[in-house]
Amino acid sequence: MDDFLARALLGGVGVALAAGPLGAFIVWRRMAYFGDTLAHSGLLGIVLGTVLNLNLQLGVAITCLVVALVLVLLQRQRRLATDTLLGILAHTTLSLGLVALAFLETVRVDLTAYLFGDILAIGPIDLYWIWGGALLALGALAGLWRPLLAITVHEELAQVEGVPVFPVRLAFMLLVAIVIAVAMKVVGILLITSLLIIPAAAARRFARSPEGMALLASGLGCAAVGLGLWASLRWDTPAGPSVVLAAAFLFVLSSVVPGRSWR
Repeated sequence: MDDFLARALLGGVGVALAAGPLGAFIVWRRMAYFGDTLAHSGLLGIVLGTVLNLNLQLGVAITCLVVALVLVLLQRQRRLATDTLLGILAHTTLSLGLVALAFLETVRVDLTAYLFGDILAIGPIDLYWIWGGALLALGALAGLWRPLLAITVHEELAQVEGVPVFPVRLAFMLLVAIVIAVAMKVVGILLITSLLIIPAAAARRFARSPEGMALLASGLGCAAVGLGLWASLRWDTPAGPSVVLAAAFLFVLSSVVPGRSWR
């Protein structure tokens, strides 16, 4: 196997392993639009990293973390519905990133690679970022699993039982931000939410428990990466979108197979 293909597969698997469990909670909590909002803010992070001469993934991570924190603080005001806040933040950050990019006259940025991913260009340093971020997210999620599951099932009851709802919700949003930042290289800013949602949605019909759904979502995500890379090499198609289409194919396949979901 060529080195570039091995790195692409390793990077994609690293993202899929972390995206599966987080995607399960996104599906349970109906937070798909939240993932889109953070992904759109990633373009602003690219501009930040370019201006400050930072690693671009670090710039995206910082921006996504700030946007997640702002969203949590705005949600506490309860003046606007969450979907309204998400719409405002998503389009504002994306437009701000495009406008700021226009002022960088001396810098040439390949937007296509960042918007749709360039998994075949993953290098050794990118693998450190991807696997480091993925392991960090999985480790933190393991510690948050029970309280996060409690507020997912019934937030008011969990609060009565002493679960720190606000810190747990904030920590979960920050973990999603980290995964989006490290996944930028694999499927791009515009497609990362699909890797979070589609494998989890496909796994939902067959899981008998929350833990089972999280593990199955990771497995389906890894399968989508492998299948998408094979299709990209076989038919010379864009690698990132091919991975997303492979995940969609697995979802359609799961829809026609009888299953039994936990929730």
